[in-house]
Amino acid sequence: MKLAIASGKGGTGKSTVAANLACTLSRSREVVLVDCDVEEPNLHLFFPAAAVDVPVTTPVPAIDPARCTFCGECGKFCRFGALAVLKDRVLVFPELCHSCGGCALVCREGAVREVPRTIGRIDCSRPLPRLTLVSGVLNEGEVQAPAVIRAAKMLGEGHPLAIYDASPGIACPVIETLEGSDICVLVTESTPFGLHDLSLAAEVVERIGIPAGVVINRSDGEDAPTVAFCREHDLPILMTIPFSREIAAVQNRGGLICRDLPGWEERFAALFRAIAGVRP
Repeated sequence: MKLAIASGKGGTGKSTVAANLACTLSRSREVVLVDCDVEEPNLHLFFPAAAVDVPVTTPVPAIDPARCTFCGECGKFCRFGALAVLKDRVLVFPELCHSCGGCALVCREGAVREVPRTIGRIDCSRPLPRLTLVSGVLNEGEVQAPAVIRAAKMLGEGHPLAIYDASPGIACPVIETLEGSDICVLVTESTPFGLHDLSLAAEVVERIGIPAGVVINRSDGEDAPTVAFCREHDLPILMTIPFSREIAAVQNRGGLICRDLPGWEERFAALFRAIAGVRP
């Protein structure tokens, strides 16, 4: 199973749910937990351990001046402005390149070749006996988050259970994380902002065609609007986590409530059973 955990906004507790679910399930099976929030990965704070890092590279163009006739076709093709053709040179802006390879294809002189450029890394660790943590890390100033996310997810391929912790929002990194997932858990909170962004995330998941369910975090008991929305859109509420000073204290010290508070391991095990019961 490939399980994505997402949210329409930041701060809803998405990573908290992912970390506690992974920890609980790793008691009885192999779990790969993939931190796809590559701009601000934080799951390693829950699971400190020595990590092995693997660089992530993408191909970018390099121009052979001996072959280039400065015809301008490569610059015309690139929609992202990564190539600027002047009278006697071609300027390459690798940070703008999306690595589509089109510039090399349209060059009739064979003057464009692709060279690797490092944009980030993947950190791999084994913090628990049955838990593998894979964290994507995008280098500062880079914009190609989807490439790092793809590389991180590839390391989880072939495992019976992979949990993807998406970045907040509904932009390209989230779409890349959801791609190929079997099911998505949307984490929200019972506030007007939480409900608004839940509606956006639910629309994205529906358009992609992935079955989904909802976890309500920091519930103060005033969940009626969120419950009504979920009922209207056939989104099962899989779990409700109450607003609790005790829970907040555990999280503030980087702990896991499934490990530090009685009864919560069983509740996260029940969450997984509920997830497995979600149907398209």
